[in-house]
Amino acid sequence: MSINSIFQFLVPKDKKFFPLFEEASSNLIELASNLHEAVNLPLKEREVLFQKIDTLEQKGEDITRQTNLELSRNFITPFDREDIHSLITSIDNVADNLHGAASRMRLYQVDKITKSIRKLTEINLEACQNIDVAVKELKSFKKIKNITDACARISKLENKSDTVYNKAVFEIFENETDAKNIIKYKEVLSVLESATDKCKSVASVLESIAVKHS
Repeated sequence: MSINSIFQFLVPKDKKFFPLFEEASSNLIELASNLHEAVNLPLKEREVLFQKIDTLEQKGEDITRQTNLELSRNFITPFDREDIHSLITSIDNVADNLHGAASRMRLYQVDKITKSIRKLTEINLEACQNIDVAVKELKSFKKIKNITDACARISKLENKSDTVYNKAVFEIFENETDAKNIIKYKEVLSVLESATDKCKSVASVLESIAVKHS
């Protein structure tokens, strides 16, 4: 048995941080799901989902705030304090970017949703689902491979996102003549691509935690 395993056995089971991590990752999936659903609806039908996204983003901020509050209150934590802060902050950053994409679509009244936008919301949803898979394994650290496998999938999705984004931007400049539309679509695509980058940042934190406890 490794020193880390012995330490985990001796430390009382955490009843504060793991539920917050899982709540944050579940909230992230719900947010990404609503965004993906919204881009598959006509403009007039998206507002209800955009309002849900506003609420979910605020909920994510509340979870982040509560996690940091627990950090200030508790001397004993399930793993490094810096890793706890990095994990909850990186998850919140994904939510911020997904919310940012919804906000821009709403603000710019983006009527026609391109295949690239739909594809990027789909990629982000899948990446968020993999974050959730990895986060749920943190509670026991019994299946480290499940964490690293999920992180590897997120990395592949981030590469896929880059490809979709680059092709989409090329097509906008190649085919779109209205300067306003170029700005609108590039802004939306950019923040969606950034969201996937943030998912990869979450994966990096998760991999670091997994290595320390393997």
